[in-house]
Amino acid sequence: MANVLASVDQRTKLVGENRLELLLFRINSTQLFAINVFKVKEVVKVPRLSLLPESHPNICGVAKIRNMSIPVINLRAAIGFSPMPQSEETNLIITEYNQSVQGFLVGKVEHIVNMTWGDIMPPPKAVGRNTYLTAITRMEYQGVSQLVSIIDVEKVLAEIISYDVCVSDGVLDHELVPHMPGRKILIVDDSATARRQVADTLRPLGLEIIEACDGLQALTLLQQWRDQGKSVADELLMMITDAEMPEMDGYKLTHEVRCDKDMKDLYITLNTSLSGSFNHAMVEKVGCNRFIAKFQPDLLVGVVQERLQGLLDAAA
Repeated sequence: MANVLASVDQRTKLVGENRLELLLFRINSTQLFAINVFKVKEVVKVPRLSLLPESHPNICGVAKIRNMSIPVINLRAAIGFSPMPQSEETNLIITEYNQSVQGFLVGKVEHIVNMTWGDIMPPPKAVGRNTYLTAITRMEYQGVSQLVSIIDVEKVLAEIISYDVCVSDGVLDHELVPHMPGRKILIVDDSATARRQVADTLRPLGLEIIEACDGLQALTLLQQWRDQGKSVADELLMMITDAEMPEMDGYKLTHEVRCDKDMKDLYITLNTSLSGSFNHAMVEKVGCNRFIAKFQPDLLVGVVQERLQGLLDAAA
């Protein structure tokens, strides 16, 4: 399995081409699940776990890997099934999300598949708001057409790790606060949990939040405003977009906006749980104004204040 992931760093060339690679795995005998390879550090057989007293019930212990203590989440239990028992086929997927490292206890790990974000669709609305899926896709696998469910890891983690949306003392510029009410920010993210975290941080400041669940939906909205004769850059204080989303990723969205002469001046911040220096390189390549790793309320508010101060200075 280490060989399967050995070339993960080389796969970053897919970013910006509206493509991704999924790591397929099972947590039961009938369904295929997946997460983005970019979020995977390695896959290992489950080592001996140390119990963590008074931890969340979905944390089944702590693994010691490469001198790092990593909390292990029973993924099957975390998304509403009976807990995954350990067996010879049990594996640990080590991931990095939102600047934290954790392991997910899963069953058999299959392999990596290369796909386009155009093949990835949001889950059906009928599944409801509490679904643990961020997207689905269908593919030919082992000679059979199979549905693949892509886990909303941010929702899983948010139910285990308490995320604080409060802004630290000294971060908020009280001279800018009176200028915030009514300013609009477009949040683009396929995870409802991630959108809520950003909105809960910024709404108390009086900012008006508009949400889109993928890049294509956001682009369509911006194009509608453009066609109505609105200046997108004047309509929005900024757009805050995730990187990986169904149908159109954040890099492609930014590229499309920058290539449109009527929208190219929109201020765009990339806000993603994907880790790695390639994010900074892609920000520069596609023309984002800023990059913030999820989830950091202080930095989020700081970017908003920086953008607002720039507008006020330009108007002075």
